[in-house]
Amino acid sequence: MQRRCDRNRKRSKRRAIYCPLHGNYLHSVSQKFSLYADRAEQLQQRGVSRRNALMVVSTRTTVMLSGEWLEAFWCDECQQTQWYHIHRLDNNRYQVALAPAELWQQAIGVINAQGNPSVSEFTQKQSRMVGFNSAKEFRFVG
Repeated sequence: MQRRCDRNRKRSKRRAIYCPLHGNYLHSVSQKFSLYADRAEQLQQRGVSRRNALMVVSTRTTVMLSGEWLEAFWCDECQQTQWYHIHRLDNNRYQVALAPAELWQQAIGVINAQGNPSVSEFTQKQSRMVGFNSAKEFRFVG
């Protein structure tokens, strides 16, 4: 017989996302970064016909890929954090693969690792500094 607290549980259960190497549960250590497509080829890889993909990309600049995202997970067996490409197959099943580098260009809200090419090196360096003592960086200020 089930306990009453188990029968009436309305909260969602843990996502069944497991390590592709060891098969044990992965612990999420980051937010989800949604993916989008901005080229017809990206939609075709996901099963959209060529004609429909071209029509969608021509009417919209980008298309949100529902059920796909990048997320960092901690594996107890590997003892390290890795980024994975998660694809939701159905209600409680997920396809998990290590995130390839080209998927990062399709992620929403990710900062470009190379930086913005229109920003000067000085500005990039100043933006990374922590604290209020940035005046120490100027040699001529006493």
